[in-house]
Amino acid sequence: MKSKKIYITGLLLLVCRIGFSQEVRIQGKVTDRSTGEPLIEAVVFIKGTTVNTTSAADGTYTLTLKKGTYTIAASYLGYYQKDTVVRAEQEQRLDFELEMSTQLAEVEVTAHAMDEKVTSVQMGLEKLSATEIKRMPALMGEVDVLKAIQLLPGVQTVSEGGSGFSVRGGSPDQNLILIDNTTVYNASHLLGFFSVFNNDVLSGLSLYKGDIPLKHGGRLSSLLDVQTKTDAPKRLQGVGGVGLISSRLMLESPAGEKTSWMIGGRRSYVDLFLKLSAEEALRKSSIYFYDLNAKITHRLTDRDRLELSGYYGKDHFGAAMGEFHYGNGAAALMWGHIFSERLLSKVSLNLTSYDYGLVSKLESMEAGWVSDITDWTFRLDFNQPLGDLWNLSYGMVNTLHRFNPGIVTMQGYEGIRKQRNNALEHDLYVSNEQKLSERFSVKYGLRWSVFRNIGKATVAGYNEDYEIVDSTTYAAGQFYHTYSAFEPRVGMVMKLTDASSVKANYAHNVQFIQLANNSASGSPLDVWFSAGPNIKPQTVDLFSTGYFHNLANNTYEASVELYYKNLSNVIDFAEHSQLLLNDNLDGQIRAGTGRAYGMEWMLRKNAGTLTGFVNYTLSRSERTIPGINQGKTYLAPYDKTHALNVVANYAFSDKWSASAIWVYATGNPTTYPSGRFEINGEYFPIYSGRNEYRRPDYHRLDLSVNYIPHPRSRKRWRSEWNLSIFNAYGKKNPWMITYDQNADTGLPYAEMLYLFGVVPSITYNFKF
Repeated sequence: MKSKKIYITGLLLLVCRIGFSQEVRIQGKVTDRSTGEPLIEAVVFIKGTTVNTTSAADGTYTLTLKKGTYTIAASYLGYYQKDTVVRAEQEQRLDFELEMSTQLAEVEVTAHAMDEKVTSVQMGLEKLSATEIKRMPALMGEVDVLKAIQLLPGVQTVSEGGSGFSVRGGSPDQNLILIDNTTVYNASHLLGFFSVFNNDVLSGLSLYKGDIPLKHGGRLSSLLDVQTKTDAPKRLQGVGGVGLISSRLMLESPAGEKTSWMIGGRRSYVDLFLKLSAEEALRKSSIYFYDLNAKITHRLTDRDRLELSGYYGKDHFGAAMGEFHYGNGAAALMWGHIFSERLLSKVSLNLTSYDYGLVSKLESMEAGWVSDITDWTFRLDFNQPLGDLWNLSYGMVNTLHRFNPGIVTMQGYEGIRKQRNNALEHDLYVSNEQKLSERFSVKYGLRWSVFRNIGKATVAGYNEDYEIVDSTTYAAGQFYHTYSAFEPRVGMVMKLTDASSVKANYAHNVQFIQLANNSASGSPLDVWFSAGPNIKPQTVDLFSTGYFHNLANNTYEASVELYYKNLSNVIDFAEHSQLLLNDNLDGQIRAGTGRAYGMEWMLRKNAGTLTGFVNYTLSRSERTIPGINQGKTYLAPYDKTHALNVVANYAFSDKWSASAIWVYATGNPTTYPSGRFEINGEYFPIYSGRNEYRRPDYHRLDLSVNYIPHPRSRKRWRSEWNLSIFNAYGKKNPWMITYDQNADTGLPYAEMLYLFGVVPSITYNFKF
């Protein structure tokens, strides 16, 4: 009997092995034949069938096929299609080098497959390529990733000229921003007028509006995933530009057969012009930013890939009375390994740091203040595609957060160190995507997060009036409080026809760290702080559905999405709160509920001499928090009822092209004085309820013209000129509204400050 069991078990294993061995994996990369650059979202398909896939950000693709002989083809917009006959008997590599089908100087690398909006299960996903971003008119000639995404449906700017953004009514700190899988806490230069992302080093970006992939978490509203270039061309090449306020240069090259490198940098030079001023105070002032990106990629074996990438940027402002600086640092070490045709892994170690400092020099007294936040993250991610019914992703993430609210120093006095805060965050996740039929697919998964506060710490206890009644001190290294949360996410797509589909999605997201700021627009002096005994993590339940339809062979993409967000433990701050250098910040916080809902329309044209998109968003975002606005529901600071964006690009010829952007949005909610009272001849304002009024509506037109002197040149050095006009008709959009009273009459009045009139700029770009 025992031998029969062994025989039957062996037979079953043999049958399973034979069954699984009927499928083989074909892997490879799609690149530009002349430059070696990867082609993102190129279509790789089996001729005569419906089997197809698209290449990833690094140009790689994977096909799983039954054994047999096939004609595999690769196609890409602007390139000749290439076909190869393959006998698929075992796992093998098949690379495609595609050749341009025209003599244009540059062919756009699109950031998504032409029918991805219809076929993908993912909802609320927007993609832009570096080429698309480059074509848009730029403020002062500086191409800006964050200003580009503010043109997408459901995304709003939080202040005129700023790089902060709100997604579907959420606050800026509810957006997770990554560069090469590493968190960026402050993505701005020059106090928000420009972003930290150098477009020349990027391959593209993806914005997930709430339906965040399960391998990422920790934010309520969105994930902005920015990726730098992954592969170098076959020879040394570079891209750069010279503008009115900054210049930039990026170089990339192979270093042997298995190694490549990329380095890019930018520097502004407003400070150089200040030295030409007739005023001594301005000559002694300084204002500039710089940043540096670098990446090294090494192929250890055909199954192993190693990447080391880094970013560092700094802003500096100096004057006779003091100076101010802030900066970001990010580094990532990633090892990718292919265990088998059905199991891939990525192991990464990430470091991110954001710091700022102030130095005041008044009356021979010098005082300083520095603050920072640092994260160490270890990730282990697996992808295991087993067929149409099982496409598994799973892994773990561990992060050590170190918060330093501030260290204050003064001449002749001992430094004052505000209480540091440390925390450990552990995450496990698993997700699966199933293709149940040719027209119906689902994805689902679960993320489990654990957040643990670590001493040394002193935690205050509060009564119902937020007065301190006691405190507890915890030793260094002691775990003194733990939160855990489950985050389920599920989505589906039903294809109605080959060109249309409906989708639905649910996501539960949790956020353990947040930002303390005194204004809606934010500033580099804002302080990050964590959940703890007195602060619960924020949560959101997001429900969304949509209809997607492509027209004219995917030339046009049309979509409408509806969403509803239910928020819990959302925070605001008590009136007249002291947020900076406050060891008892949790006593200034008030928590309650919120909701946001809306509808987003999008029409996009992908091909032809005229390309671009039009989108409109109708939305509402509200908060109800005890202790704020007498407990009455009020509008969130980022609520904008109407928002309309129009982006158009027109190619007149190989040499000349033009772009235009027109934006309109309802004004931000604000609180105005509604009355006044007098004490001894002095008048004091009486303010309305929280956010009862609105600022004037916002609208602006930006224009740009691009000129390529020699578009058909065979020379390695190629150049172009870009002329941009920001705010072409000079609309005075409010940046800040202040209130004062007339010294003679005592009557109050409002005064509007605006930043920009008409701002022209010219940039010289080159490539070799």
